[in-house]
Amino acid sequence: MEFVADRMCFACGPDNPIGLRLQFHLEGDIYVTTLVADPAFQGYQDILHGGIVATLLDEVMARYVWEKYGPSATAKLEVRFRRPAPCGMPIVARGWITAEHRGGRAIETAADVRLEDGTLLAEATGMVVRLEQ
Repeated sequence: MEFVADRMCFACGPDNPIGLRLQFHLEGDIYVTTLVADPAFQGYQDILHGGIVATLLDEVMARYVWEKYGPSATAKLEVRFRRPAPCGMPIVARGWITAEHRGGRAIETAADVRLEDGTLLAEATGMVVRLEQ
């Protein structure tokens, strides 16, 4: 299977009509995106679905590795939910690299999702592997 970035990614694809269309920027060595979730993405009333929160965490980690090193994919993702994430309010996802293994082919990552006031909503660790080219 070939991994092709075709602008249709659910999380970051600008051409995906039902996607999140996340945009990212660097703050030092931290990769950051902000989402104000539409109620269409809720689980319970006014609470963002946990799968979308996990998507934010995964995307901010894996996309950072892709941007920094090239084609890569998540091999492992562990999420810890701390508080419900609200719909309709800005939530900030931040991802960073914590370690490199196997000559830089396996990258350990971490991320968190917070309200703008710093309240922790969820956190994750992951392993992203660089793909053969």
